[in-house]
Amino acid sequence: MRLYSLSVLYKGDPKVHLLKAAYDVSTFNFFQRSSVQEFMTFTSQLIAERSALGSRASVKEQEYLCHVYVRNDGLAGVVIADNEYPQRVCFTLLDKVLDEFSRQVSKMDWPSGSPATISYSALDGYLSKYQVQTP
Repeated sequence: MRLYSLSVLYKGDPKVHLLKAAYDVSTFNFFQRSSVQEFMTFTSQLIAERSALGSRASVKEQEYLCHVYVRNDGLAGVVIADNEYPQRVCFTLLDKVLDEFSRQVSKMDWPSGSPATISYSALDGYLSKYQVQTP
């Protein structure tokens, strides 16, 4: 059971853009890592774009399960995990991350923010904390 990606996005007009993300691509071949990360970024944006405000969904994409939560204020979170990772845990993580993000990052920064301009550093910690260690 693995988590591969945790992203915070903003769903505004006209499209969705990435605010902050963390990735764990350590299980992939070294030469595949950047393309896997690009795929996860693109998929996260696409799923958030196609989800309605105030909705939660789980979408199967290739061998991954993508869990998305879009809040009514336009803040969205996406977790990309393998098929065995518990869905409930993913949505608990998304709730926690989006609540904390909205408290720490001003709402005025969301429409124009980017990973380079948003200062929120907790995603990597959450990604490793929620990683299930297999014996």
